[in-house]
Amino acid sequence: MKDPARVRVTGPLAPYAAGFVAGLAEAGYRPASASIQVRLLAHLSRWLETEGLVPGELGEAQLERFRGLHVARFSSLRGVQGLVPLLGFLRGLGVVPAVERPALTAAGELLERYRRYLAIERGLTAESARGYVDIVRPFVESRVDASGRLELRELSAADVLGFLLAESGRRSRKSAKLLVTSLRSLLRFLHVEGLTTRALAGSVPSVAGWRLTGLPRGLDGEQVRLLLDSCDRAAVAGRRDFAILVMLVRLGMRRAEVARLELDDVDWRSGEIVVRGKGNRVERLPLPADVGEAIAEYLRNGRPAGFAGRAVFVRVKAPCRALTPGGVTQVVVSAGKRAGLGEVTAHRLRHTAATELLRAGAPLAEIGELLRHRSVLTTAIYAKADRQRLRELARPWPGGAA
Repeated sequence: MKDPARVRVTGPLAPYAAGFVAGLAEAGYRPASASIQVRLLAHLSRWLETEGLVPGELGEAQLERFRGLHVARFSSLRGVQGLVPLLGFLRGLGVVPAVERPALTAAGELLERYRRYLAIERGLTAESARGYVDIVRPFVESRVDASGRLELRELSAADVLGFLLAESGRRSRKSAKLLVTSLRSLLRFLHVEGLTTRALAGSVPSVAGWRLTGLPRGLDGEQVRLLLDSCDRAAVAGRRDFAILVMLVRLGMRRAEVARLELDDVDWRSGEIVVRGKGNRVERLPLPADVGEAIAEYLRNGRPAGFAGRAVFVRVKAPCRALTPGGVTQVVVSAGKRAGLGEVTAHRLRHTAATELLRAGAPLAEIGELLRHRSVLTTAIYAKADRQRLRELARPWPGGAA
């Protein structure tokens, strides 16, 4: 049965069937997939009636019994995730009880306070704050004693160094630097909150490393062509992926900046777009014609018409939601594999935009403006990417060939 509205629903959940069908359509479900979801609603409603239960009594114990008896019939809905759309709809209406969340531990409560501090006091985005919390979680949990209490009052520099030495040996240099930055931030928070007697942020050592040692690895013109040609622009996903890749290659945007782009951020009349960057910075970039054409084509013939949000880029598969930074990364990685280029990341396309400008003769200051670097030193690494100019500057080696 392909028409979800024709699925017969009886029992206590029957009054909610029409709303569920409409909600599935708005979320981008195709008729066949929506029909499976409505059939699941019908099975759950009949089971409740058989068991003599009302929807308000549908707790986790009852759901586990239902899963064991019925969900196995639906090969595409096996496991806990299969009930997510249905339960989300019913819980949103208050028909069934909300999920009972386990009480936070002492470490969990502290980390939640730290997350709010980062978001409110420090102005970090939700994604950045979550990243900081995740990376310092092992340190906080290591301070929990046998009784479940946090031992932070007498935290010492030796404790911090001991943790860093143990962790750094298991991490890459980049990961170790992230740990050091996050740990300093946490220690400042603990001292400001009066949870430690000493200011220990200064006791966290830096990770050994030298600036500007690497060489930016951008794609060349042929590789960019293969990457863009790998998108099937006759399909919805292909039009979306093509628009994302063109933005990354031409404007050097970060993956999170692409994910945050909203419909109101594209100023078609003035030919500019608003970019929401790191640290909640909002800046404007010129909108090249090819980028604008790719976005317009996707908006006309790719973006789900029923999606009520303002995000430009949306998931292809239901439920339709704004694409996340991780989703943007997956778009780039998949395109790189299709094009036979191996694993290509979104940041490598940012390098590509910079190196293309460099080849065209753009000065470093102009490249820094496009990439929205706060420091000239950050842009200076691209000076090494123009090997032809470096050859002109290089002095011959004494005793070498003339």
